[in-house]
Amino acid sequence: DFDPLSVPVRPAATVMLVRDHPINGLEVFMLQRTLQAVFAKGMYVFPGGRVDAVDNGHELESVCDGLNDAEASALLGVPAGGLAYWVAAIRECFEEAGVLLARSIEKNDVVRFDDEAKIDRFNLARHAVHDGTLSLIDLCAQEQLRLVTDNIHYVSHWITPLGEARRFDTRFFVARAPEGQEPLHDDSETIASLWVSPADALQRQESGDLEMMPPTIRNLEFLLPHATTDDALVAAKKIGMPTAIIPQLKVDAEGRVVGIALPGDTDYQN
Repeated sequence: DFDPLSVPVRPAATVMLVRDHPINGLEVFMLQRTLQAVFAKGMYVFPGGRVDAVDNGHELESVCDGLNDAEASALLGVPAGGLAYWVAAIRECFEEAGVLLARSIEKNDVVRFDDEAKIDRFNLARHAVHDGTLSLIDLCAQEQLRLVTDNIHYVSHWITPLGEARRFDTRFFVARAPEGQEPLHDDSETIASLWVSPADALQRQESGDLEMMPPTIRNLEFLLPHATTDDALVAAKKIGMPTAIIPQLKVDAEGRVVGIALPGDTDYQN
């Protein structure tokens, strides 16, 4: 029992990591949320989560390549603070999947976890960032890195429907998975992970093998026509500012939720 109108809508960011597979073509990395999660338990999702206070701040512009807050805010259609969504996507991807979307200042290439000492060092950093004892800006200073915000592209905007106990204003991004880094679930917030082609993921969702929410399905459908990572990134750059999608809960005569209506559905109330 709660007042739906009193539920805050929290900002969130999620990123589709994509790569090219020699047989399957374009693949995307997905995580299964823990069965104990309060929101979307057991669902297959992309790395992501809430935009936190640590993701904001003008000092973060100094470690972001090719994108400042004014430019990011214009892309999102917000007055200020837009860069925090890109930073949150990078931070959550590092925390949840162990993938750091950053490049070396010295070599100007995306960081690789290519020896045991480096793997161990960044694994410790991953947990420290999650615990809040290490910030991304301090990690960048320690490791001489810059965040690859210039290669993370905004593709869709979803807002959790009114009536849910937790609501999020989520921006979806797509990025090339770095070579030399192997994503893994964290065995805490997520309990399984896989690389999968969009077509296979959608087929497994239809069969009930992979449970997904409508935003995840729709974003997989965006990837579906693209044979390569390059194709998907080119298409993402052309999107511009996507229209916010706000699903509606469908309820029966007794007020029980029986489904979701999306814009364009005959039962969607405009």
